[in-house]
Amino acid sequence: MLIRGIKEDITESMTFEYGNFIDNLRLFTKGGSGGMGYPRLGGEGGKGGDVWVVAEKKITLKQLKDKYPQKRFVAGGGTNSRVSALKGSKGKDCEIPVPVGISVTDENGKIIGELNKEKERILVAEGGLGGKLLTNFLPLKGQKRIIHLDLKLIADVGLVGFPNAGKSSLLSQISHAKPVIADYAFTTLKPELGKIMYQDFKQISVADLPGLIEGAHMNKGMGHKFLKHIERTRQLLFVVDISGFQLSSQTQYRTAFETITLLTKELELYKEELQTKPALLAVNKMDLPGAQDKLHELMSQLQNPKDFLQLFEKNMIPERIMEFQHIIPISAVTREGIEELKNCIRKSLDEQDSQEKSAYHKNQLLNLRNAISYSEPPSRHAIPSS
Repeated sequence: MLIRGIKEDITESMTFEYGNFIDNLRLFTKGGSGGMGYPRLGGEGGKGGDVWVVAEKKITLKQLKDKYPQKRFVAGGGTNSRVSALKGSKGKDCEIPVPVGISVTDENGKIIGELNKEKERILVAEGGLGGKLLTNFLPLKGQKRIIHLDLKLIADVGLVGFPNAGKSSLLSQISHAKPVIADYAFTTLKPELGKIMYQDFKQISVADLPGLIEGAHMNKGMGHKFLKHIERTRQLLFVVDISGFQLSSQTQYRTAFETITLLTKELELYKEELQTKPALLAVNKMDLPGAQDKLHELMSQLQNPKDFLQLFEKNMIPERIMEFQHIIPISAVTREGIEELKNCIRKSLDEQDSQEKSAYHKNQLLNLRNAISYSEPPSRHAIPSS
């Protein structure tokens, strides 16, 4: 059975603390009104200003909310046409600064656009036209629009694991991040982002995301808050406790193999595309007694997963078994395997970059061939159709 929930005290703590991290906002936006035309001289009023959402580096949604508690963004109006300036000036645009990794949707949930790089911008509310002959010299009002900003973290690698798998400890070992670490069934309360620094100055971003529980796809615990962030990571790093996992005395104990299977199922039930991301597996807590024997058993199960899936209930078996590019036994406490893990992450991302570049060049070449083929004049020796 999938876990129906988690302890009330943990749930309450998570809800309270997560309030300090905001990953979505609802805003009112309005383009500026156009300026009045000048009928006697045919003058045109200025167009109203537009409202833009602009991606910036050093901004969070919480900072945006604190700075603009009314959550209203209105652009300036266009100036009126007059004798000294028959063409009115455009109203001042309004820019809403947001973090990179924002998805902008309208009130009906339709995606307006996404901002994945610094300085990218999206027009969300257009200013009204100024008065001119076409409008009988009367100005038009600006567009009103309710928009939703939804933050989906962008990172090279996203850590996937149940609470207490050691993700926070691992992040602190491989990067300069300083996440909260606890020795009980604890789940990260907000995304933590760290960077792995390599000797050749290469940097790889790693996100420790709010921990999953069984039933996350149904938004149990922090389900959707976790799963939506992982959509914006290039690769997945599963982190499992070699000794298995049990959230509380009221919930079922899971072996490391069962943990991997259930994590895979949660990703599948939320969005199947998540299973197509390149994935690595870090088997943590190898410093514990009996860890080597359990690792040997886990490797055997991973090599022949179908032989062991009959132990699961049907609704817990994923349609597609996750294949890991690298499996690395580690200890976040003793640093065993940490350097190897960092090297494997680098190698995996380098391979992905190479594949993506190759696919891009092939696509460009195909488009060029199609363009040349389309533009070529018919051969002089071609037989005309009757």
